[in-house]
Parts: sequence; structure tokens; C-alpha cells
Amino acid sequence: MVVVLASIGGGSHVLPVLADTQRSEPAWDGTLRRVRVPVLMYHYVSSLPPDADDIRRELTVTPDLFRAHLAYLKEQGYSTISFYDLDAALLTGSPLPSRPVILTFDDGYIDHYVNVLPALRDYGFTGTFFIITALADANRGDYLNWAQIREMADAGMSMESHTKNHVDLRGRDYDFLVYELLGSLESLAVYTGRTSHILSYPVGHYDAMTLQVVEQLPIWRAVTTQRGALHTTDNRLEMPRVRVHGGTGPGGLASLLNAN
Repeated sequence: MVVVLASIGGGSHVLPVLADTQRSEPAWDGTLRRVRVPVLMYHYVSSLPPDADDIRRELTVTPDLFRAHLAYLKEQGYSTISFYDLDAALLTGSPLPSRPVILTFDDGYIDHYVNVLPALRDYGFTGTFFIITALADANRGDYLNWAQIREMADAGMSMESHTKNHVDLRGRDYDFLVYELLGSLESLAVYTGRTSHILSYPVGHYDAMTLQVVEQLPIWRAVTTQRGALHTTDNRLEMPRVRVHGGTGPGGLASLLNAN
């Protein structure tokens, strides 16, 4: 751990920051860039429970439909990349595949291990999974546990932060935000052996104070629920995504991939 002095709202704080021996962010070469990469946002990839409400239906893609999405991506020549690949492209101009896409999965549901991981492996794809670390600590059966998270990390998946408790970050004080944000990074580092540098804001909610704290953490990029596929060098902490709905078939996926 290293220690950084932070000043927020006129006060000084001592902020511990994880030392990362796994990777270093490339230095920005001074050129502002704009890159178009669809970042698809999934939640549940499972069968619908009998008591599913409208929200669950909206957030659920069935395993068969998910595999149809992957088949479409493969047929159309898409290559999955990570946020680290995109970050390097925006900072240094490093090349990306001709048709890059990032697949993201929020909340760390158990179906990400049961249904998503095998499908990604079958198609030679990778994904980014945003983990609510307190739920992994609780070892709940409906969410990923730490052994599964480590296995997915070892399989080449990016296991990243969705905070500690998946709470609304708006209107919070400094200590609360550090607990939720840094706490999740520390847990991911301990259990995966890799430091997370990517954040997904819970339900897409954040405010100016959130951004000030995130700026002081080893978070290189953060994603929102705002719609869009264009990313810029300097829009590090408010990156857009494209939501995949429960009824999105391959034709609908094509429209999402072509949206700006």
C-alpha cells in the first residue's frame, strides 16, 4: 500500500491506495482521441423465474438467446476486448481489432459462472464482470463466490468493481465512499491476485463527490448506464454503455452495435 494525501471540501485525508504489481497504466501521449467501441451491458443470463416482475424480465437474457448473441458477434467478425485495451488505445493510440466490442455483466450473479463463462469460452470471447464484493463475502448461492470469481479471473475474464454493497453513491460523505470503493478494490485484489482498475457505478448513480473520490483511487475507467458507444481520452469516469434488454434478438443486437 502507498499513501496519498487528498484534499476534498477543504479537508485533508490520508487515502490508502493499492500498489499494483500486475499492470501499469500506459502514460498518455498528449493526443486526445475518440474511439467507437460498443460496450454491451448485460445483467441476468438465465431462465426467468415463475414470479419474474417487469424489471426482472427487462434485465434477463435467456442462455439460448445469449448464445445466439455470441454466434452473431462471431459471424459478423467482432472481437471482444477489455477496458484495458480500450484505455491503452485512447491514451497511446495502440491498435484495436477492426470490430471491437466489450461485453459487461453487472452484479455478479451465479448465472455468470454457470451460463456465461462456458458460452464465452465456447466462442473464444472474454467479458468484464462487475462484482458486488460484500455479496461474494456472504457466500450467497445466487451470487458468485470468491472461488468462482478467482476461477473466472484465471480464465482471462476481467473481474472488476461494482462497489462493496451496491448502494446509491449520491449524497455520501468521503469516508463512506472510500469504504465502498476502495473496500471493493481491496477485496478483489486479495481474492483474485489482481488489482481492479475499472468501476461500474451501482444503477449508474454518482455525483460530483463520487467523482472526486474516484479520481484519487487507482480506477482508470468507470462506466455509467448512459447510452452511447463513443469513448474519449478524457472521459475516463463517465463512459457510456449500450443496455441489452431481455427481448433483444440478434436483429436487435445488430441495431445496438451500430448505435452511436
